[in-house]
Amino acid sequence: MVLDVVSLQYFLVVAQERNFTRAAGRIGIAQPALSARVRRLEQELGVQLLIRTTRIVELTPAGVALLENGPNVLSALDRVWELARRAGHGEDGLVRVGHSASAGVETVPVLIEAVSHRYPDLRLTAEPMPTPQISLAVADGRIDVGITRAQQPGRGVRRFRLRRERLGVQVSIDHPLGGLPEVAIDDVVAYPVQLHERESNPAFYDNVVGLFHGSDRAPRIITPAMSFDLSQRALRTGAAVGFAGEGSAAARPPGLTWIPVRGVDAALSIYLVLPRDPNPLQRRVKEVAKEVAAEHGWLIEGTQNSARSTSAF
Repeated sequence: MVLDVVSLQYFLVVAQERNFTRAAGRIGIAQPALSARVRRLEQELGVQLLIRTTRIVELTPAGVALLENGPNVLSALDRVWELARRAGHGEDGLVRVGHSASAGVETVPVLIEAVSHRYPDLRLTAEPMPTPQISLAVADGRIDVGITRAQQPGRGVRRFRLRRERLGVQVSIDHPLGGLPEVAIDDVVAYPVQLHERESNPAFYDNVVGLFHGSDRAPRIITPAMSFDLSQRALRTGAAVGFAGEGSAAARPPGLTWIPVRGVDAALSIYLVLPRDPNPLQRRVKEVAKEVAAEHGWLIEGTQNSARSTSAF
């Protein structure tokens, strides 16, 4: 049986008024049309709901049961319609966020907190992923939103520059560079540079190596023994220097300091990655990301110089 919501609503008014004339006036329809609608509801249910007399309408046991429970049914339907509307407008649902490990230090928490505050019914999960896999995971639907350091290759997605931050070096506080307010690339090239293998993040690797193109010496690159070493032993002992964005440097271990690199190209971009045809939930995240970037001044520099495959908010 198909639920006839309108007939149920009409019946409830008649049951409350106990009079077809008054009920028809309250609803705003003709009395014969109201009577026909209630009779159709009785036929669909296969039971009599009302006992009609010339002066008053009485409820049968079935009518009493429907009067007692009908309002709950309508309230439940209202909740269902509202949930569907909110989901359709991207205000309710699950958003899976995959991000580069370094972006998880500051950028991702700030964005997730803002999304949760703006849309409290959205449920967000966030997990670090190998950087080259993020765009692929967005494209094939394994995650809904990607946040990645440097512009990663990948088809079927659009990238929006979310943040442009200064690039600097992390060194031991006892390192010869440690007391400087900023460093030049020619200062850094004198020391071994800790950098993960290019396969783990090709865009970031090329970005860092490209900084040395104007130097007289090529950098001595060493690869950490562990794929992701939170202790940064080589940096703490002074055996190497490492490159990091200003935001990710906030989680540096004790004993390290971060120094900005001097030069117009010494910057790192973080991107929001979405499918080419985002759903309402993804569009909501994009809206909040734009607001967060403006509020925190994340795009003050370089907003007019996006790469070709990067879209402006």
